[in-house]
Amino acid sequence: MKTVFAARSLYTPLEEIQNPLVFVEDGVITDLASRSAREIPANTAVVDFADAVITPGFVDIHMHGGAGLDVMQASEAEVPRLGRFLAQHGVTGYFPTTVAAPLDVTCAALDRIANAIEAGASSTNVDGNHDAPQAQPLGIHLEGPFLSPARRGVHAPENLALPTVALFERLWQAARGHVRMLTIAPELPGAMEVIAEAARRKVLVSIGHSDADLSAAQAGVRAGARHATHTFNAMRPLDHREPGILAEVLTDTQLSADIIVDGIHVTPSVVQIFLKAKGIEGSVLITDATAAAGMPEGRYQLGTMMVDVKDGMCTIDGKLAGSVLTMDRAVRNVMEFGSWSLQDAVRAATLNPARAAGLTHHYGSLASGAEASFTVLSPTGDVQKTIVRGRGF
Repeated sequence: MKTVFAARSLYTPLEEIQNPLVFVEDGVITDLASRSAREIPANTAVVDFADAVITPGFVDIHMHGGAGLDVMQASEAEVPRLGRFLAQHGVTGYFPTTVAAPLDVTCAALDRIANAIEAGASSTNVDGNHDAPQAQPLGIHLEGPFLSPARRGVHAPENLALPTVALFERLWQAARGHVRMLTIAPELPGAMEVIAEAARRKVLVSIGHSDADLSAAQAGVRAGARHATHTFNAMRPLDHREPGILAEVLTDTQLSADIIVDGIHVTPSVVQIFLKAKGIEGSVLITDATAAAGMPEGRYQLGTMMVDVKDGMCTIDGKLAGSVLTMDRAVRNVMEFGSWSLQDAVRAATLNPARAAGLTHHYGSLASGAEASFTVLSPTGDVQKTIVRGRGF
């Protein structure tokens, strides 16, 4: 089926095309052009989004759930419901993210998530619903068990482990090679070997949940780390004489870094500091969303734990435990907190995470040959429609 999508403008996101035409066939973009440069062939279906902006679909590389579903607990049959919820908020691809749990529980969850990834790779609508687009699970983010006990957040201390290549291999096998991201505290004994091995396997190694001093953080980067997890949260605080991990995260241009821009995890003024330090190329938006995202206040699952949700905050015993943030809200918050343009804010939710994670086939950008997965936004960043592999309009 050949379809042409039109709008007021399009962000690739590196470039803007005015009055764009997006030519799609069999779920793939075959051409991008301006109306002034290309005619629409006869007998072609045209979908015109009028005054809207077409952008790449959002990519969330750190999320634990939504719509009442936890990614470590959800069955394969439930995953499409989560995918539809995410697509309503502009997300077309995501990394289901684990929390530290007993090893057998983690391995069972990794097997279920791997099933969902493999099912999603072969079908956009695995539950037979051909009308509602679904965000696709693209790979697994291991957040734990290689975390610092001193900066563990709500991860249960009994479920943490010192990093070893053997334990990483066991998790890798349980996930059938679908691990795409690993959060690790670089100061832990054995961390350098695991960082190097994960990087060799093309896993995005991210330093976080860490009490590292500056030298340990720098050693992690030399070993192969290329990213940082929810900057400022679960990290040794920045000190002007003992700057620690944050000095490395904020100043090293080899590192991209992500941040939870919900106005709760990091105050707006500190979000500004982050955006200025990492810039348009190095800033990545994540949600760290739990099963509570999109749901009313109450208690929700987070791995093997229960999270209390009230006044927009997720907590366990008073500690922040993920969020109810959605990616479209994160984009709008960056526009508000950092005075960024919609185009630049979109980049932090699309191209930047896709590049950091090594996603291929133009994922996170719009180009000829790319998967036809994109988001249709109002000029102020509200989601009007989400298209996944050419479906959903």
